[in-house]
Amino acid sequence: MVDASDFYLRYSPDVETVADDEAETAKGLMETMRSVSEKTLADGGHAIRSVHAKSHGFLEGELEVASGLPPTLAQGLFSKPATYPVIMRLSTIPGDILDDSVSTPRGLAVKIIGVEGERLDGSEGDVTQDLVLVNGPAFGAPTPKAFLATLKLLAATTDKAEGFKKVVSGAMRGVQEIIVATTGGPNATVATMGGQPETHILGETFYSQVPVRFGDYVAKLCVTPVAPELTALTDKPLTENGGPNAIREAVVEFFRANGGLWEVRAQLCTDLDDMPVENAATVWPESKSLYQTVARI
Repeated sequence: MVDASDFYLRYSPDVETVADDEAETAKGLMETMRSVSEKTLADGGHAIRSVHAKSHGFLEGELEVASGLPPTLAQGLFSKPATYPVIMRLSTIPGDILDDSVSTPRGLAVKIIGVEGERLDGSEGDVTQDLVLVNGPAFGAPTPKAFLATLKLLAATTDKAEGFKKVVSGAMRGVQEIIVATTGGPNATVATMGGQPETHILGETFYSQVPVRFGDYVAKLCVTPVAPELTALTDKPLTENGGPNAIREAVVEFFRANGGLWEVRAQLCTDLDDMPVENAATVWPESKSLYQTVARI
């Protein structure tokens, strides 16, 4: 009998490759993000985050870790059945507060409260763990250096020409439709430039996009809606031109009448050729490893 633990790649430090200029790239990312925050502060008089600045809803709930998980999935936070309070934040990615007709990828952040266990240096007193997710299975840039180049371009447009951004977003949505019709799937970079389809945010599945250490293994995570009221919203058109805050208004309208149920799932890495750690723009094929449920919210 094959042991399932032999099927999945075990974490070791050599899974990762540290680029010679990685520290320099990290510094450039921090400086560029800070420049976005400084620009929005100067123009608007308020300090806001440098990405995912616009909130579309805050939700309060509970995360229930599944019981009876196999050892490969019973790792870290998910090592034993437990229930944790969570706060969830829905957002879109720009660092400035834009009309929703500038249609960009959506984010979901989940703050899990009361988590025990070993902490990273500098966080020894904390008791929370965060999942930071976006509605696409892979990141828009393969490497931190490539992301820095894109981020610098986007930073240069902060708090400028919102009307022009609306026009570009409309054009990018048209480009995205052609890409989907041709390739069967959307392009993450086009979505970032305003080509995100105008669909209901609550029908989205949200992904970690980049691999994370998952205890003894390596995984990508996702949070996917399973309540019928939520799955009915998947790919449902939402005309953001209906108002500057159409996404938020749709979220508020939904939760006036409904609750929500999502599953947290993990996709364990099986090999670094088809499921690379150092190329974040690669979608890990589910033919190699399925997303498996580890908890529900």
